[in-house]
Amino acid sequence: MAGLWLCSLMVTGANQGIGLGLVRQFLGLPNPPEWVFAACRDPKGQRAQELQNLASRHPNLVIIPLEVTDLTSIKVAAARVGEQVGGSGLNILINNAGIAKLNLLDTEMLEDMSQIYITNTVGPLLLSQAFLPLLKTAAQGSPGSALSCSKAALINMSSYGGSISSPCSWDLMQVVSYCCSKAALNMLTKCQSLGYREHGILCTALHPGWVQTDVGGSPPMTVDTSVQGMMKVLSSLSEKDTGTFLDW
Repeated sequence: MAGLWLCSLMVTGANQGIGLGLVRQFLGLPNPPEWVFAACRDPKGQRAQELQNLASRHPNLVIIPLEVTDLTSIKVAAARVGEQVGGSGLNILINNAGIAKLNLLDTEMLEDMSQIYITNTVGPLLLSQAFLPLLKTAAQGSPGSALSCSKAALINMSSYGGSISSPCSWDLMQVVSYCCSKAALNMLTKCQSLGYREHGILCTALHPGWVQTDVGGSPPMTVDTSVQGMMKVLSSLSEKDTGTFLDW
């Protein structure tokens, strides 16, 4: 990915699935970032074993404890990252952490919808607020005014299931709360692009495809295929892409 020149980035939900795949890809770049921050709820748990193994081989990988629905946890994570990057800031924040539950339209429940909305939509909002100073610092330290991931970017992992104009996932899986949360995330991304443009921060929502993960089930697409496709998109993002919802 010759178009990506980063000092630092952070990925949430990085202990498995797409998040872990992204961490691997960034670490494997010809010119890897000085710091890769991998955030997850339980860094010492069994589900984070692969991430721990990666960290043992890559001194530039820092595992950050993070619960995306807890404001205190978010603030502690932002402070930890800030201490590590110093005055260089954070080039990319990838809001990847998310959950889904299979509830039909007639069986959707208040508790499930609230939990999914808070995790998938409110969490990215709170994270962007906490990490905004670090993203602004990175943007200010980057030469030129053009928006790009090498300057500063906020990437929200969305889903085609959140597309109102093309609800193609309805016949496959009626995950109502998940689809609603991703539609809201797409709107949040648009709002962030308008509010953060003046600070030099690119904001984009990405659809990773229907991928083999704990959330996605067992479709034909592998995590590696999805992540490699998204990495190509990230390396080519520019001013015209801020505020958009992209399917790689």
